[in-house]
Amino acid sequence: MRRWARHTALAVVITALTCALAPSASAGPSPRATDPWWVRKLDSVIGGRPFSVALGDDRAFWYRHLAAKGRPPASNEKLLLSMALLNRLPVGSTIRTRATATVRLSHGVLQGSLWLVGNGDPETNRAALKRLARRLVDGGLRRITGSVRGGTRPFSRDWDAPGWKDYFPALYIPLPTALTFEGNEDAAGVNITDPELRAAAFFTQRLERLGVKVGGPPRAGKQPDGLRPLAWIDSEPLRQIVRRMCLRSRNFYAEVLGKRLGLLTQGKGSIAAAARQIEAYVASRGLSVTAYDASGLSYDNRAQAQTFVRLLWDADGRAWGTVLRSSLPHAGQGTLKGRLKGIKLHAKTGTLTDASALTGWVWLKREDRWAEFSIMSSGFDDTAAKGVEDTIVRVIAKYAVAPA
Repeated sequence: MRRWARHTALAVVITALTCALAPSASAGPSPRATDPWWVRKLDSVIGGRPFSVALGDDRAFWYRHLAAKGRPPASNEKLLLSMALLNRLPVGSTIRTRATATVRLSHGVLQGSLWLVGNGDPETNRAALKRLARRLVDGGLRRITGSVRGGTRPFSRDWDAPGWKDYFPALYIPLPTALTFEGNEDAAGVNITDPELRAAAFFTQRLERLGVKVGGPPRAGKQPDGLRPLAWIDSEPLRQIVRRMCLRSRNFYAEVLGKRLGLLTQGKGSIAAAARQIEAYVASRGLSVTAYDASGLSYDNRAQAQTFVRLLWDADGRAWGTVLRSSLPHAGQGTLKGRLKGIKLHAKTGTLTDASALTGWVWLKREDRWAEFSIMSSGFDDTAAKGVEDTIVRVIAKYAVAPA
């Protein structure tokens, strides 16, 4: 027994020493002397940190490190949404907000209530409703026997998704509705639950200021079927809305536009329907992601760095590819403010607690052309991750060249 114990103890010590001396699985890529300098530099920058990196052009990868590992894309999810939207809708398409009723206007009088009906314009505000009110008055409206009502259809009123923190609706994402009003926030920037009622109240005041008599107080609810349009206004073109969404990484825009996409493609204006459509778009390119929302707030979303690069390659061949690229912030702009000065790029940021991402196009100084890249990390401080991302991008921009 003693001899067996001594041999066993010795074996344990030898095994421990062997493991200690062996290269760690998390020690990062092992550079080879034959690798180009810039590749060895990227390996050194990454080290043993939990980062995925993919870089390439002309549908060929130049560099990959853990590029097939699924990580939370954070707000890089908005890049997936943008692709799905631009692939489905013309870049110049608009979103219509209508003033409707069950009957036609007769001699300046509307018998019954006037319904405001939205279809997912995230930018409906006071100025827009002022234009709509003016069009009604110019069309002859002088009196409404009922009230102005804000329609709560056709979107679902869901305000949550798997992987969201319970405080997200209060702090990071206003309620995504079909009829929006002033970003669905109050004057103090607090998220509200009754944007349709507030839109109806403002519209009532505006009509009365223009001389229209309104018979009842503003209300909100599910609008009836069979409404007739009396007047309408259109949003800015889709390309501009997408650009503003990506520039500041607006979660509200993403979930409203996502619900619109779900309604158009699946007949359901919900967060879940938007996520399914994002997955369907990626699948149509022969790739896969796991999506639970359109904004990227979900910690349960999963995507690969190499998938993002392949999707950007595909976008380059689409009529809307240049629109997508120009929608993303450049150095020092939007969510890239204070970052990557002097580097020519268009890239979408993404940030959650201990998760970060940066994906887009970077201009290669030595190649004199664009290349596509994606950097993702998880389980690593998201603030520190930004510095690593910037170092990686600088190395790529200044030194990367196509493989011989």
